[in-house]
Amino acid sequence: MIFERSVKNRFAYSLPECDVPVRDIKELIPVSLLRKNNAELPELGEADVLRHFVGLSKKNHGVLSGFYPLGSCTMKYNPAINEVVSSLPGFADTHPLTDCQGSLRLMYELQGMLVEITGMDAFSLQPAAGAHGEHTGLMIIKAWHEKNGGAGRTKILVPDSAHGTNPASVSMMGMETVEIKSDKNGNVDLDDLRTHVNEQTAGLMITNPSTLGLFEVNVEEIAEIVHKAGGLLYYDGANQNAIMGISRPGDMGFDVMHLNLHKTFSAPHGGGGPGSGPVGVKKKLAAYLPRPAIVLDKDGGFRLNEDMPDSIGRVRSFYGNFSVMVRAYAYILSMGAAGLKSASENAVLNANYLMFKLKEFMKIEYDRICMHEFVATGTPQKRHGVSALDIAKRMLDFGVHPPTVYFPLIVREAMMFEPTESESMQTIDAFVEIMRGIIAEVEEDPELLKTAPHNTAVGRLDDVKAARKPVLTFK
Repeated sequence: MIFERSVKNRFAYSLPECDVPVRDIKELIPVSLLRKNNAELPELGEADVLRHFVGLSKKNHGVLSGFYPLGSCTMKYNPAINEVVSSLPGFADTHPLTDCQGSLRLMYELQGMLVEITGMDAFSLQPAAGAHGEHTGLMIIKAWHEKNGGAGRTKILVPDSAHGTNPASVSMMGMETVEIKSDKNGNVDLDDLRTHVNEQTAGLMITNPSTLGLFEVNVEEIAEIVHKAGGLLYYDGANQNAIMGISRPGDMGFDVMHLNLHKTFSAPHGGGGPGSGPVGVKKKLAAYLPRPAIVLDKDGGFRLNEDMPDSIGRVRSFYGNFSVMVRAYAYILSMGAAGLKSASENAVLNANYLMFKLKEFMKIEYDRICMHEFVATGTPQKRHGVSALDIAKRMLDFGVHPPTVYFPLIVREAMMFEPTESESMQTIDAFVEIMRGIIAEVEEDPELLKTAPHNTAVGRLDDVKAARKPVLTFK
């Protein structure tokens, strides 16, 4: 802890003497708001501070540290050029309230790119993350129904394999989630879907490819069923990395969708942010998008249009997380249409290559061609008392970030792998051998996995206690 390095009266700064009149702080800030005692801050020299934080950074695992196959998260390499572009003073130092034509043009053109990539008709960049995009999309669906005599439509259909944020977003809207079962092949069960659509159906939220890593082969029939019942289709764009340049949600029949710029379009994410979850809609819903909208005037200039009477209003301060947009813009321009398609093709290729390699000694829940990710199950290892969590913890000893575990919820002892397009065959082959060794250890020495990790800065933590009773202060 940095507090343990503290030495009294040691400083990391040297300021010149003040050359302006000094005023008593009590004249500037009400006494009731002032501290009674000085803040207990650590006292260190500059070198001490740098060594402490550089040391901490070496204990973190990231895409630049090693293999990071975190399913459903698309933890792919973020090209350094994107960071350079987002740090340019014209982008980084511009206040959002200024009429910066360059920034407005970037956002306007990025919206157009996303329209082309997804097959939607209009986009808003305001939402700050994927779940925020979901909530915004549901607000649009609700507003559209209320405007068109569908106030009684309060139910949203959600597949049992969906992201947990989907039903959470529905609840936040005061609407009701209706779960739709998956069939034996991992697709939406069409018979179950037909049973649940009715005059109360506001819409269906679905991810395609699904969180099982499978392309929904009946997506057009699903769209027809929901639309015939008067509902709208919402597309969770979390898995867009598998289909760029190959298929488009707008062509599948979806009315509303969000994207994760911090996943598919190569901006760093994790640790709570930053993120960006733009929402796209078909033409009939464009008027309901958040305001202001960025428009191109006849004179060639860009402006913010607040005159949107049917808009759901603002959902984010200013226009969203701009630095993430700059990174996505740079990524799309540098890749081009052919490059984006190639990225998806390689993401799918890598996932299938890894899946077929792991099939030699692990059980794959849905043994069919996958998209950018797939779900293995640790149920065969449970007979030795070893769980998916134990296997994941053991991976840490080999410098590999574990996959997502225990999700989707419909797969027991689930382990979701997503290698992304960034990884080479050599990296994947090396990972396969690590997994081969770990699965062999399950039978030879199960206790080794139950007590893992052994080579990390700290041993196994009490995950439940850390979540429910976190220690947030230093004593």
